[in-house]
Amino acid sequence: MASPDVTTGLRASLLGVAVNAALAIIKIATGVAGHSYALIADGIESSADILSSAIVWSGLRIAGEPPDPAHPYGHGKAESLAGFAVALALLGAAALIAIQAIHNIATPHQLPKWFTLPVLAMVIVAKEILHRRVRRIGRDLGSRALLGDAGHHRADALTSIAAFIGISIALIGGPGYESADDWAALFACVVIFYNGIHLLRQALHDVMDGAVPDELQQRIRTIASKVEGVSGVEKCRIRRSGLGLMMDIHVEVDGDMTVTESHRIAHLVRDTLVDSGLNIADVVVHIEPADSIPIDYPPGLK
Repeated sequence: MASPDVTTGLRASLLGVAVNAALAIIKIATGVAGHSYALIADGIESSADILSSAIVWSGLRIAGEPPDPAHPYGHGKAESLAGFAVALALLGAAALIAIQAIHNIATPHQLPKWFTLPVLAMVIVAKEILHRRVRRIGRDLGSRALLGDAGHHRADALTSIAAFIGISIALIGGPGYESADDWAALFACVVIFYNGIHLLRQALHDVMDGAVPDELQQRIRTIASKVEGVSGVEKCRIRRSGLGLMMDIHVEVDGDMTVTESHRIAHLVRDTLVDSGLNIADVVVHIEPADSIPIDYPPGLK
């Protein structure tokens, strides 16, 4: 059964599927009726967003599955892989919109109709609201996949804004300005591509077990060092796995302490960290005698 956090993420991704499906139909139908190729391309991009939201939903659902014999560390990487896939889809959407915009610039076509503007205004408001909601949930859960999905919603809003500006220029300028909305869409692609690269780097960082920010690591060290019986924290390695963190920590205790007592402290450190509210899924605690000679660990194990 999925955890409450995962359930929240699943609902957010399903909301994205529903909204994208409705907006895609509205954009394409309005674009065809209003002779706006930018709006049609925007609708096609929204159709691609349905697939992205579905990928996020699948990634979160798999990531929420408990560990099993075949996956003793859980299925958290599925969420990071979903984020990676969504980032690639965002880059692909930017490329497709750019290609379509260039094609439309080179191909003479009719001026768009005025009624495309209120439709675009509605789309912009809806997508920005959805972007902020999904981004907030993604940040609360630490979900790269949801943040990527939020990036898709913002990209959709940007292309709609570009189309709104371009269509307005075309309607004001009249004949000779038919391609204004396509130039605006081409400009929006630059912003979408930048966001896609940023999200891709974050997803790759998680897939490669990259370190968490220094501030978070220092906070975790401080929490562990305050546990009764701990005299210091020697080493701490933390990686993100899905919506949670997995870590190894070496804590120092009195060298004359019994094995039983040091074992009790290790469990206390683990429980304290898991209950800290920092989304720590699991902790491996290694006990070091405080007065021992430091061990010269091989590179990568420090």
